[in-house]
Amino acid sequence: MVVVGAYLLLTRVTVGSGAWLLWGYSASGLSLLPLLIGSGLLFFDGQAVGGWILTGIGALIIFAGIIGNMHIYFASTSLFDTLIMLGLLAGGIGVIARSLKGRPDAPQPS
Repeated sequence: MVVVGAYLLLTRVTVGSGAWLLWGYSASGLSLLPLLIGSGLLFFDGQAVGGWILTGIGALIIFAGIIGNMHIYFASTSLFDTLIMLGLLAGGIGVIARSLKGRPDAPQPS
Protein backbone atom coordinates (compact mmCIF):
# COMPACT_ATOMS: atom_id res chain seq x y z
CA MET A 1 0.00 0.00 0.00
CA VAL A 2 2.80 2.41 0.85
CA VAL A 3 4.61 1.74 -2.41
CA VAL A 4 1.49 2.22 -4.54
CA GLY A 5 0.42 5.36 -2.66
CA ALA A 6 3.90 6.88 -2.82
CA TYR A 7 4.21 6.03 -6.51
CA LEU A 8 0.86 7.61 -7.36
CA LEU A 9 1.68 10.69 -5.30
CA LEU A 10 5.20 11.15 -6.64
CA THR A 11 4.15 10.77 -10.28
CA ARG A 12 2.10 13.96 -9.81
CA VAL A 13 5.11 15.97 -8.58
CA THR A 14 7.29 18.03 -10.91
CA VAL A 15 10.69 19.22 -9.70
CA GLY A 16 12.71 21.99 -11.32
CA SER A 17 15.55 24.25 -10.32
CA GLY A 18 16.76 27.74 -10.91
CA ALA A 19 20.07 29.56 -10.96
CA TRP A 20 22.18 29.87 -7.81
CA LEU A 21 22.12 33.57 -7.07
CA LEU A 22 23.89 35.47 -4.29
CA TRP A 23 23.14 39.23 -4.25
CA GLY A 24 22.13 39.00 -7.91
CA TYR A 25 25.28 37.22 -9.09
CA SER A 26 25.82 33.57 -9.95
CA ALA A 27 27.14 31.74 -6.87
CA SER A 28 27.66 28.23 -8.22
CA GLY A 29 31.41 28.70 -8.60
CA LEU A 30 31.76 30.38 -5.23
CA SER A 31 30.05 27.45 -3.53
CA LEU A 32 32.74 25.11 -4.86
CA LEU A 33 35.67 26.95 -3.22
CA PRO A 34 35.51 25.32 0.26
CA LEU A 35 35.15 21.88 -1.33
CA LEU A 36 38.09 22.40 -3.66
CA ILE A 37 40.34 23.89 -0.97
CA GLY A 38 39.43 21.07 1.43
CA SER A 39 40.10 18.44 -1.23
CA GLY A 40 43.47 20.03 -1.96
CA LEU A 41 44.39 19.95 1.72
CA LEU A 42 43.33 16.31 1.95
CA PHE A 43 45.48 15.37 -1.05
CA PHE A 44 48.42 17.11 0.61
CA ASP A 45 47.81 15.54 4.05
CA GLY A 46 45.01 12.98 4.41
CA GLN A 47 44.77 13.48 8.17
CA ALA A 48 44.43 17.29 8.08
CA VAL A 49 41.43 18.18 10.23
CA GLY A 50 41.01 21.50 8.42
CA GLY A 51 40.79 19.68 5.11
CA TRP A 52 38.05 17.40 6.39
CA ILE A 53 36.15 20.35 7.86
CA LEU A 54 36.39 22.40 4.64
CA THR A 55 35.37 19.41 2.52
CA GLY A 56 32.38 18.74 4.77
CA ILE A 57 31.33 22.39 4.80
CA GLY A 58 31.70 22.58 1.02
CA ALA A 59 29.55 19.47 0.53
CA LEU A 60 26.91 20.91 2.90
CA ILE A 61 26.89 24.23 1.02
CA ILE A 62 26.39 22.45 -2.30
CA PHE A 63 23.65 20.21 -0.86
CA ALA A 64 21.87 23.20 0.72
CA GLY A 65 22.15 25.13 -2.53
CA ILE A 66 20.56 22.31 -4.48
CA ILE A 67 17.72 21.94 -1.99
CA GLY A 68 17.27 25.70 -1.64
CA ASN A 69 16.93 26.30 -5.38
CA MET A 70 14.46 23.49 -6.06
CA HIS A 71 10.94 24.33 -7.19
CA ILE A 72 8.45 21.58 -6.37
CA TYR A 73 5.03 21.61 -8.01
CA PHE A 74 2.11 19.26 -7.40
CA ALA A 75 0.20 18.77 -10.66
CA SER A 76 -3.51 19.43 -10.48
CA THR A 77 -5.50 16.31 -9.80
CA SER A 78 -9.00 15.51 -8.66
CA LEU A 79 -9.92 15.37 -4.98
CA PHE A 80 -10.80 11.69 -5.33
CA ASP A 81 -7.39 10.80 -6.76
CA THR A 82 -5.63 12.79 -4.03
CA LEU A 83 -7.66 11.07 -1.31
CA ILE A 84 -6.86 7.63 -2.81
CA MET A 85 -3.13 8.47 -2.92
CA LEU A 86 -2.99 9.81 0.63
CA GLY A 87 -5.29 7.07 1.95
CA LEU A 88 -3.07 4.33 0.50
CA LEU A 89 0.02 6.03 1.90
CA ALA A 90 -1.46 6.52 5.39
CA GLY A 91 -2.99 3.03 5.49
CA GLY A 92 0.28 1.43 4.43
CA ILE A 93 2.24 3.33 7.04
CA GLY A 94 -0.31 2.23 9.65
CA VAL A 95 0.02 -1.43 8.64
CA ILE A 96 3.82 -1.19 8.79
CA ALA A 97 3.68 0.49 12.22
CA ARG A 98 1.31 -2.19 13.52
CA SER A 99 3.59 -4.94 12.27
CA LEU A 100 6.56 -3.39 14.08
CA LYS A 101 4.68 -3.19 17.38
CA GLY A 102 5.29 -6.26 19.51
CA ARG A 103 2.42 -8.53 20.59
CA PRO A 104 1.79 -8.51 24.36
CA ASP A 105 1.35 -12.31 24.50
CA ALA A 106 4.53 -13.06 22.56
CA PRO A 107 7.27 -14.77 24.59
CA GLN A 108 10.16 -12.46 25.42
CA PRO A 109 13.66 -13.67 24.49
CA SER A 110 15.81 -14.36 27.50
